[in-house]
Amino acid sequence: MVEAQTWTTRRMSNPRLHTLDTNDQLQLDIPQTPPSDQRNNGSNINNNNLVTTSLIIASWYFSNIGVLLLNKYLLSFYGYRYPIFLTMLHMLSCAAYSYAAINVVQFVPYQQIHSKKQFLKIFALSAIFCFSVVCGNTSLRYLPVSFNQAIGATTPFFTAIFAFLITCKKETAEVYLALLPVVLGIVVSTNSEPLFHLFGFLVCVGSTAGRALKSVVQGIILTSEAEKLHSMNLLLYMAPLAAMILLPVTLYIEGNVFAITIEKARSDPFIVFLLIGNATVAYLVNLTNFLVTKHTSALTLQVLGNAKAAVAAVVSVLIFRNPVTVMGMTGFGITIMGVVLYSEAKKRSKGASH
Repeated sequence: MVEAQTWTTRRMSNPRLHTLDTNDQLQLDIPQTPPSDQRNNGSNINNNNLVTTSLIIASWYFSNIGVLLLNKYLLSFYGYRYPIFLTMLHMLSCAAYSYAAINVVQFVPYQQIHSKKQFLKIFALSAIFCFSVVCGNTSLRYLPVSFNQAIGATTPFFTAIFAFLITCKKETAEVYLALLPVVLGIVVSTNSEPLFHLFGFLVCVGSTAGRALKSVVQGIILTSEAEKLHSMNLLLYMAPLAAMILLPVTLYIEGNVFAITIEKARSDPFIVFLLIGNATVAYLVNLTNFLVTKHTSALTLQVLGNAKAAVAAVVSVLIFRNPVTVMGMTGFGITIMGVVLYSEAKKRSKGASH
């Protein structure tokens, strides 16, 4: 009896054995199962997030492809041959909607311009932006959307060139090799394009180069923390500046376009809805671009952009029935493949540098 009591005393004084005998440790190792209503709430939140992201991506696709098709219809089929004035309407629309989104709805916090130097930098970006958009809209007068998108897919090629020329930034050999199919694909598409137009091709290349130049310059001149602007605030300042730049240009090149538009609206009121709808969709392109990046990532946006070019090309062929060739489709596919390889090579290059 004494021996048994001694063993019991030793057992209760051993912390390891005591811990194994208590229920506290078991409660820590095996968490309580949450009630069914909590599990359902978590599942509903995930489902709601998935639905929201899917709707945003679908809206991004519809707005991007929609503005392309509307521009093509207005400039080529409807007979409204004023791409500079149309671009100015886009800029005015972006300015008005951005002001409402930031100052009325308070979609994002409002940011002020802090210095004259910062204003001049934004003005320079606006000028490059104008050049790119005007050239892109002008090219739609002469080229089918499918070929326009094939040329636009070569943006990474021009981005790499401008980054090297302006910032002396060198990429890895893998990145430069990935650009070869990008160029090869557009060469194949150009040689087999049934509706090739030299001027349309040149202004479309100019638009693509302008888009690349804007991204490089924006990364240079708005790098300091004091000058960084949210993309929606940057659009708020760039859009009215771009409209001011375009106003004298459209009056000089396109003549009395205001009177012509008013006269067209009197004879055919449908053009009013076309122009308002076109300008609204142009703003939605910028808004959904921001929302997709916010709910996914910049990489996802890049992947979606690659797929968007192919989808836009297919939709335009189905709607406008422009002729395509097997070699043209093959060239477009090679370009898209090159863009994907370029994106992957850039990602690996960044990972290795970090």
